[in-house]
Formats: sequence, C-alpha cells, structure tokens
Amino acid sequence: MSTYSPHVVVLIGPTASGKTELAIEIADYFKTHIHNIDSRQVYKSMDIGTAKPSKNQQKKIKHFLIDIAEPINPINVKQFQEIAQKSIKKEIKQNNLPFLVGGSGLYMNSITKGFFVPDVPPQKHLRGQLEKLGQRECWELLKNCDPITTKNINFADQIRTIRALEVFYVTGKPLSTQKVQKPPDWKILELGLDRDNLKERILQRTKNMFFSGIVEETKHLISQYGSDMPILETIGYREAKDVLNNNLTIDEAIELTTTKTIQFSKRQKTWFRNKNNPIWLNNKNLLKDAIIRIESFLG
Repeated sequence: MSTYSPHVVVLIGPTASGKTELAIEIADYFKTHIHNIDSRQVYKSMDIGTAKPSKNQQKKIKHFLIDIAEPINPINVKQFQEIAQKSIKKEIKQNNLPFLVGGSGLYMNSITKGFFVPDVPPQKHLRGQLEKLGQRECWELLKNCDPITTKNINFADQIRTIRALEVFYVTGKPLSTQKVQKPPDWKILELGLDRDNLKERILQRTKNMFFSGIVEETKHLISQYGSDMPILETIGYREAKDVLNNNLTIDEAIELTTTKTIQFSKRQKTWFRNKNNPIWLNNKNLLKDAIIRIESFLG
C-alpha cells in the first residue's frame, strides 16, 4: 500500500539572479505562498541590505520566515530549521503547495534534506585560536579527532574544518558520530535560477542598495542595537559602516560590495552544483519553463 508524500517546490539560485520576482509570478500562478529561505531576511529593520521583498510584493503574495527576529538576537541554522519545518508542515496541513525560495544553501538543505546541524553556538574565542593555528594545523587536528569528517571536507575548506573542531571541543564527540536526521517525507522539485549576466545584475543591485538608503538603514541599526552586531559585518552592511566612518566613499563601497557579492555568488553556485543539482530553468522564458516543470511534477 503506497502512502502519499507531500509535494514541495524549491527555487534556488545565487544572489541577484531574480528569485524574488520570478517566485512571485510562480506563486501567483499556482495560488500559493512563499517561504523565504534567507539567512538575513529573517531580521527586522534589515530591508534594503538584504534585498527583502518589498511591502507591495509581500502584500501580493504572503511570505513566511521574514521579519521573525530582532537583529540583536541571532538565529542559528538549527533554530531556523525548526521554525521553517514547522511553518511548512502547517502549509501542508492546509493543503497548500509549500514553495521555498532562497539562496542560503545550508539553510535550505537543513530543511529539505535534513542536514544535521549541531546545537552548538559559535565559540568566538575558540575560533580565533584555531584561525591563528592555520588551516594545515587545524586539518591535522581534525584528522586525529574525527578522521571520518575529514573525508567529507575539502582540505582547503577552513570554515567547515574549524566548525567540525568547534563541535568536537564543545560536545566532546566527533561530528561524524552525532545523530543524523532523516530527510522529511516530502517529494521535492528543485528548480535552479542562474543568469549569464549575473555580474551586471549584481552591480546594478548594489548601486540600487546604496542609492536607496543602505547607509541610512545601517545608521538606524547602529542607533538601535549598537555597531558591534555580527550581522553588520556581512556584505553591504560592512561597507555601509565604512562609509559612515568615512573610511570609504559611496563609489568605493559600491565597488567593494560588488566584488564581494560576485565572489559570494560563485560560492553559492558551487554549493548548488555539489549539494543540490537542481533543474536549471531556461532563461529565455523562465516563468513558462517553471510552470511546465511544476505542473508535470504535481501530475
């Protein structure tokens, strides 16, 4: 006897590829809502720098997982995973089509693939010590305490190496021996959005951010929460802070933010290729291609 698995549609792609606009058209066509899987759009008062869907866009299509926390109270991947899965399950119970949209690969896969996320907050002091040791030494340490995990991490991947060591030192257990979650019982269609002119789109979006008020938004965040929030060290906000401190001109900030965003988009695309392998949409008619794929998926 076969059991029915809920159908879930996912739209992923690098930053500035146009996910928000396309997602709204898709959601409008299928009369559904959007779950925004973005690690920064969860925070209130961070609209311009995160390219959050506008108030009009949110009015047209209901968006979940936006503005759910204050910037001073960071949400980690595990917390986001729990909040998101609860929200998606509620959609399923109401017989709606869950539609997940975002560029945060780790956040997305923690939800759809059940990626195990240890409940270990970042250890700033420990991370600083490990970074001083250097990647080669950290890699040797990890090989000694968790050889299985080193097989799944690239030798040059300092972030994941340090995170695995962090988990080991905090919990006393290798990451590889900790409980792995089963993926949810969903039938998932993953669509990918990429653009040939992504660099130009990133430059234009960066200009729009600075001309639309990211510096003023950053100034407001600093006045509300202080200047030492980790979220203000992320791309765009870091450069806006430097403008406020007269360390960068607007033009220099735009150039630096654009360069960092292009580098980030390359890492996103590498992640999506290695961890997701979605069906990439035809750029000549994105909406039509997406509709055909989703209708075929839904049967």
